[in-house]
Amino acid sequence: MGQLSHFFIFCTFRHPSVSIPRNCTSSIRHARVFMQQGIFNGMGKHVRHATEPIDPNATVQLGHGAGGRMTSELIDLLLEGVMYKNLEGGIGTLELDDGGAIPVPGSNSLVVITSDGHTVDPLVFPGGNLGKLSACGTINDVLMLGAKPVAMTHVMILEEGIPFKLVQMINESFVSVLNQQEVALIAGDTKVMPHGTVSGCISATTGIGIVKETGIILDSGVQPGDEIVVSGTLGDHEIALLASREGLGFETELVSDVEVLDKVAGAGLEEGAHAMKDPTRGGLATTLNEFALKSQVSIWIEESSIPFKDTTVNACQMLGLNPFELASEGRAVIAVPKGHGDALVGKINQIHPNTGAAVIGRARSDHAGKVLLKTSIGGTRVVRTPIGEPIPRVC
Repeated sequence: MGQLSHFFIFCTFRHPSVSIPRNCTSSIRHARVFMQQGIFNGMGKHVRHATEPIDPNATVQLGHGAGGRMTSELIDLLLEGVMYKNLEGGIGTLELDDGGAIPVPGSNSLVVITSDGHTVDPLVFPGGNLGKLSACGTINDVLMLGAKPVAMTHVMILEEGIPFKLVQMINESFVSVLNQQEVALIAGDTKVMPHGTVSGCISATTGIGIVKETGIILDSGVQPGDEIVVSGTLGDHEIALLASREGLGFETELVSDVEVLDKVAGAGLEEGAHAMKDPTRGGLATTLNEFALKSQVSIWIEESSIPFKDTTVNACQMLGLNPFELASEGRAVIAVPKGHGDALVGKINQIHPNTGAAVIGRARSDHAGKVLLKTSIGGTRVVRTPIGEPIPRVC
């Protein structure tokens, strides 16, 4: 696994394992700007959902869709005036989790509902495509709430001129995931937009699952003493996507980690998981900050324990990216009771050998709401929620 002692430093050298084309696009330059803004500098307190009001004369930026602090501002704006944010006995936008839940009358079960949209570019990438990503991402959101996925809806918004062959490939991948998971496709819609008004294809989904009232898992469930487990190397999806989009050359082939996390989630539940989340937009940094802030604990992580592939670390150093912010689409971050971390890692390694599952840290009662990184050189620094998204359209 790669070491991250200097991952905050933007390096201008070209690592020998990577080649960059001369026409490298603005997304990489955009990434450098975020690093120069010093997202992770300082020890000041930051509360994820305590945001400044948006200037009514401002415009929506790409960072507002990144899952970080700018997204919090947008969510606050969109929820203004909403009087009913959940149903009695259920989960809703008050909790700001990855989904909601509706109580079933006369039952001790909840219907879990999650919505998702995918605008990935390119539509086909190493290890997957828009269809596979959309199906896996939606099912994973249901699984991370502790529920069993049972049904989905699917909306495809197509650009005029997109080849039918590509649409068929995307749809076949989507359907294949649903069939493998025995998830029913119960409704959907299609729209075709004039050429140039959308980019290729956009996928929007609703995932539906069932869970016992006592079994729902929320971001707010982390308890002091819990051990934090990641199910494998982080950031593989975003780096693979970036390499494909920008034409970067690597000695080692980069493949997205996109997959359904059903077996990993099951192992987490067996070990008494208090919280589970797939670290998509905003990566590990956003996931851990949401755990810490919603649960009112601090999370202390060990730099030397966090699994990143060497290629990922090298690419981040070269491009000025922070590996803690990279999206993964087939990984889970799970908080389990003290003493259960190693057992969970063992189970994950049986399910997916050689993926790098590891215990990376623990939750504590002091410094509530903060994520702190113990570096490999003996220091400690705050890991904050990213402001925006260095690389747009990765999911």
